[in-house]
Amino acid sequence: MKSNNKKPEIKTATQKTSKIETDDKDYAELVVIRPVGYPFDFALMDEDIEIKNIDLFEEYAREQWLGLVVREKSHLFDQKIIPDYGFEIVTAKPNNSIISESTKIKIITDKIEKNTDNKVKSDITLDDIVGQENAKAKVKVIAKYLENPERFGPWAPKNILFYGLPGTGKTMLVKALSNELDVPLYLVKATSLIGEHVGDASSKIHDLFKKASENAPSIIFIDEIDAIALHRSFQSIRGDVSEIVNALLTEMDGIEENKSVITIGATNNQNSLDLGVRSRFEEEIEFKLPDDDERLHILENNLNTMPLDYDLDLEKIVKITKGLSGRDIKEKILKTSLHNAISNDSEIITMKNIEYALNNTKIKNTDVKGMFE
Repeated sequence: MKSNNKKPEIKTATQKTSKIETDDKDYAELVVIRPVGYPFDFALMDEDIEIKNIDLFEEYAREQWLGLVVREKSHLFDQKIIPDYGFEIVTAKPNNSIISESTKIKIITDKIEKNTDNKVKSDITLDDIVGQENAKAKVKVIAKYLENPERFGPWAPKNILFYGLPGTGKTMLVKALSNELDVPLYLVKATSLIGEHVGDASSKIHDLFKKASENAPSIIFIDEIDAIALHRSFQSIRGDVSEIVNALLTEMDGIEENKSVITIGATNNQNSLDLGVRSRFEEEIEFKLPDDDERLHILENNLNTMPLDYDLDLEKIVKITKGLSGRDIKEKILKTSLHNAISNDSEIITMKNIEYALNNTKIKNTDVKGMFE
């Protein structure tokens, strides 16, 4: 949309920005930038800067860049306080427009990069994962690739989707893979990639993949990916949907060649994903609820770590916990039973404690009381 205000004088290319054209252009409504540092080593000053007054910075930036044409992925350079310090243009609305006195200028920082320097550490091993044989088989392929990427050539595993009910072991399996291979794992909640301003999310996604690529071989695990990779029909509900989806597509396509970086997304509802994002996953692996044998295995594994002795009918517990995930069995049944026993000064966990836990779990279509009669 054109402004009725008098257009500022368009500056020339000598202002250290992208090439300036003098044809008629729109005014920029919003420009989102992020600091990227100097184009050369400059030992007298740390490249990181901290903006303490956002409003004052916006006024400062607008005054010195007034009249410049801004294009996404190009750069602006400070010419006053820290000459030649560069800022990448993350978003320009509209693109290829001119900064005017009414342009809003927002700055974002590389939060993802600073928070993902160290891999997520865990003692979990693949042997700790009960069931989920299809997922384990895929993980073994990933492990072989990360150990010897050259062997796979262009046939490397790249984008995998884990889906299934909460508590079925999606995050647990990724942690086990990272731990056993001793490779960096960038584990992020999808909601942490949503920014306060337009352009924040796409920058965070770019920085996440950039950091993973710099430390490759590595794994990016985006939990609850449906929170950001929504079907674009939700654009009317949340205005940044298309922006985030496009950023994800760019990184998952590997336009910048993210070699030896595996992206694993996890969701409880794969049908809510944007079709474009979903199509980038080479394989969708379902995480299922444990069957009878698997629930027994889960019970035995966790009871071995209990601080109290127990006198329990495991076969009965297996039957009554049908429909519960492994996490539910551990957290809602066994932990609640343990705490109930301790609160009653008991030195042993009994079926009475289990019954208490089951009653508080509200298992659907199950007559808990009848099972204990």
